[in-house]
Amino acid sequence: MSQYPETPQIKEEVTEFCTSLDQKDPEPSQIKEEPEELCTSQQKEQIVLNQATDTFLLTSTDKDGDHSELEPNRDQLLSYNSPVAESPHQEGSKHVDSGSTRNAALKKIRNLRSDLKVPMIIDKGDKRFSCETCGKRFSKNSHLKVHMRAHTGDKPYSCETCGKSFFQNTTLLFHMTTHNSEKAFCCNRCGKKFNRSDVLYVHMRTHTGERPYSCNTCGKSFSHKRCLTSHMRTHTGEKPYSCDRCGKRFSERSHLTEHMRTHTGERPYSCKACGKSFSQSSSLTKHMRTHTGERPYSCDRCGKRFSERSNLTEHIRIHTGERPYSCKACGKSFSHSSSLINHRRTHTGEKPCSCKTCGQSFRHNSNLTSHMRTHTGEKPYSCDRCGKRFSERSNLTEHMRTHTGERPYSCKACGKSFSHSSRLTSHMRTHTVIAFTQMMYFNTNLF
Repeated sequence: MSQYPETPQIKEEVTEFCTSLDQKDPEPSQIKEEPEELCTSQQKEQIVLNQATDTFLLTSTDKDGDHSELEPNRDQLLSYNSPVAESPHQEGSKHVDSGSTRNAALKKIRNLRSDLKVPMIIDKGDKRFSCETCGKRFSKNSHLKVHMRAHTGDKPYSCETCGKSFFQNTTLLFHMTTHNSEKAFCCNRCGKKFNRSDVLYVHMRTHTGERPYSCNTCGKSFSHKRCLTSHMRTHTGEKPYSCDRCGKRFSERSHLTEHMRTHTGERPYSCKACGKSFSQSSSLTKHMRTHTGERPYSCDRCGKRFSERSNLTEHIRIHTGERPYSCKACGKSFSHSSSLINHRRTHTGEKPCSCKTCGQSFRHNSNLTSHMRTHTGEKPYSCDRCGKRFSERSNLTEHMRTHTGERPYSCKACGKSFSHSSRLTSHMRTHTVIAFTQMMYFNTNLF
């Protein structure tokens, strides 16, 4: 007896498939005169083959697998195991003996379970085994063990080509096809080629805008199943990924991966322009804008542009007057959370940012960053007009006014304007001295 007995569903689908095999092939003239009907017949056989294959996809891959990968589907299995799946996508393919092809496809279906080397996971009936971390229940202890890898991060199956690891053998098998040098599946919109039909299928959604996965709670839709899975955690509050060093929990594996770098100090993303390295790719993207000058986010009220979305959000509060962060010690409110944190240090006297070179301490990390450049000589900000370089962005901003002639700081007493706030401060003292002199002169004449 087989280790994993076939379910009635599989038997019925295989029987249906065998029935389709017993049908006589059309005459050669019929094939020549009615190619569309032939394609329809082949498509029907393909559908039956897909239905039989679907049964083997009832594994924990969709439930507990590595969601950073494309979700396996029947096209993926067919493109990996069956020559029938590839023939519709290959141009110039010749007509081969239909009987031998069908028999080979049927044999693939029968041997599919052993090819994947994993048992079918169909959680039906009594679910006695529950996950102590998230409470999810399973009917078999082996299924629970596979699920637990999502929490522990254990990836026992690794790719011999690139070393990437996976929770399940099925996911590894699908990944192995990415190393296939042949890219037989081509997008008819942009011409991009892929080595798997399922990857092409998902890629087409970038052109069609299709979002087949929708959230039952808020109705938001997604183009990838893994995106829906991640989104659902915003409703449930589930955080299945935990740090084994500090215990902090995360809703997505990628967030845990980034967090772990705070412990290891790893900075895998480096800037090709200046060599500076970062722990997150998003931080490198933001940093690159200091070199390119790109500012993709603009204010719809005043047109001012920003290199980061968070800076735009904070800028909008200038127009709205919103100050959502308030100090519990003195009641002062701020539009930025970082401003509140920095302000609190004026009460506590805390200076947590210290220079490892000279030992000088600062209240703000930005001040430490600027100070470090006095030791390194780094000047990351350059003028795109004359090429002059600066160690701080504010100095570049002030320098640019020598080219534009902008004078944003004006004296309320006499209306004179200046390009630097420090010059306005110095100018204001002239009014203070004049006012003091006039007052002294008036008092002297009065008495």
